[in-house]
Amino acid sequence: MPNARRGEVPLILGAQTYTLCLTLGALAELEDAFQVQDLTALAERFGTGRLSSRDLLAILGIGLRGGGHSMTDDEVARLPLADGIEPLAAAIAALLLATFGGTPANPPAPQDR
Repeated sequence: MPNARRGEVPLILGAQTYTLCLTLGALAELEDAFQVQDLTALAERFGTGRLSSRDLLAILGIGLRGGGHSMTDDEVARLPLADGIEPLAAAIAALLLATFGGTPANPPAPQDR
C-alpha cells in the first residue's frame, strides 16, 4: 500500500495497483531523461503543465521503478490503459505534486472507486 508521507502515489491500471515514487535515484534518472542540469530546471519543466505522451511514459517508468517495480521501459509502454489516460495523468500529477509541491492549475476531479 502506498505511503503518502514518503511521496508514494497509487496507480490502478486494470486489476493491478502500482506504487509510484520519485526517490533521489529516480529524480536523477528524470534529470537524465529530460536533459536538465538540476531539480530546479526539472520542476520548471513540469511546472508548465504540458506533458507529451513520451513525457508521461518516461515519468511513469521512472516512478514505477522508484516505487519498487522492476519494469523496463518496454514493459511500461505495454501497460493497459483500459480506463483511458485520465487515471494515469492524475496519478502522475499527484506524484509531481508530492515531489515538487505546489497546487495543480486544474486539479483532477475525484473518481468513485
